[in-house]
Amino acid sequence: MGIIGTIFIGLIVGLLARFLKPGDDSMGWIMTILLGIAGSLVATYGGQALGIYHAGQAAGFFGALVGAIILLVIYGFIKKN
Repeated sequence: MGIIGTIFIGLIVGLLARFLKPGDDSMGWIMTILLGIAGSLVATYGGQALGIYHAGQAAGFFGALVGAIILLVIYGFIKKN
């Protein structure tokens, strides 16, 4: 799929993760989309490092969604402090 496909999935996943993550987010939509892209990239390259995905294989939709939600939760904890 490559980097462009990973970023496109990240755009969609970032918006979906914002609706699925509990709590009130004070961040804007652009920041949410950027965190979704980062979550997709983390899921892709983290999965490759752990041997879940082969080299060059992107994370699936649900893997990217989990990565984005994890990053949104981490961002929320950092933002509180």
